[in-house]
Amino acid sequence: MYKLYCRTYQFTFKIASQLSPLRAPALLEGNNSLKELPKVMKDKGIESILIVTDKGIRALGLMDDFIKGLETEQISCVIYDKTVANPTIENIEEALMVYHAHHCKGIIAFGGGSSIDCAKAVGARVARPDKSIPQLRGELKIRKKIPFLAAVPTTSGTGSEATLAAVITNSETHEKYAINDPVLVPDYAVLDPLLTVNLPPQYTASTGMDALTHAVEAYIGRSNTKETEQYSREAVKLIFENLYEAYSNGSNLKARENMHRASHLAGMAFTRAYVGYVHAIAHTLGGFYSVPHGLANAIILPYVLRYYGEAIHQPLADLADAAGISEPEETMKQKAVKFIRAIEELNENMNIARKVSEIQDRDIPLMVERAFKEANPLYPVPKILSKQDLKMLYHMIKE
Repeated sequence: MYKLYCRTYQFTFKIASQLSPLRAPALLEGNNSLKELPKVMKDKGIESILIVTDKGIRALGLMDDFIKGLETEQISCVIYDKTVANPTIENIEEALMVYHAHHCKGIIAFGGGSSIDCAKAVGARVARPDKSIPQLRGELKIRKKIPFLAAVPTTSGTGSEATLAAVITNSETHEKYAINDPVLVPDYAVLDPLLTVNLPPQYTASTGMDALTHAVEAYIGRSNTKETEQYSREAVKLIFENLYEAYSNGSNLKARENMHRASHLAGMAFTRAYVGYVHAIAHTLGGFYSVPHGLANAIILPYVLRYYGEAIHQPLADLADAAGISEPEETMKQKAVKFIRAIEELNENMNIARKVSEIQDRDIPLMVERAFKEANPLYPVPKILSKQDLKMLYHMIKE
């Protein structure tokens, strides 16, 4: 009966979401496309903005030319740079105070997924000052327009610049959860590959595998549309063709550009088709141990795919074809097995661990409960797993 309830919920949610048009961000793409953003904001009458970022990005000087561009357009800015990996409620409330203290009228998210999610949540709090972050948890709790928001990703992985989600961590309870509402889709996304050239190889690897996880989980789920299927297939193709090159030769601008494109496409896919148990498990690892989200996804992905078994042989065979790693004479199962093995080989070639060393046995029961609650009934997974299934998966990925 529980599986029937989940499938009924997912089907209803799928129909409702397909009847609701989902706005996509306007794109500024290509080398030096960031230079166009100050003029865009000036034309919209925005005179004061909050930039949400982290100390690493600020120290690298990636924002320097952008800030000069703002000065040229006579747009004042204030910077909040205390965002941490897996952004916390404290981050959001601090940034919100800065936003109000400087009478800002817009927000720029500048960095990886953490900065973008933090910025989205600040926008949500501006729109709904009557609701705390925990009260905004879940689906459609904002329902009011947030301030102008532009996302400038400096990694090619999260796809958060395209999505309706902001993932937040409660540092007191170690919970990591999403706020989902179409109003969180940024107004603009800047896909400038020059911002990713100096990304260290290990971050290139983990964020790239994050993008792959988005594309795969969206594709194998049950809420696909023809559009999201196409986004996923194209993203998988681009990632298999470009990720290792971007990892091993970070100055290859074409590979960087293609990875930015792949990440965005994967984001477009999963913001409509959703994700699955890989993300549910990864969120608990981020909440309990601050394991970077992309790294967690990279490690977990092949375990969950193999656990699904024949339920996903057909979609994985499709993705093997898209990735260009299959042969015409291979069976559906052979292609699916080869695709999972190709993921493992990509991880190995980029020195990504096979297990998660941080997991403690004492934490597994609570993590199982939280992953189960996150995934069910919302995520349209190809196969509904039990708590016992999830417990087995945690022990599989534990070092």
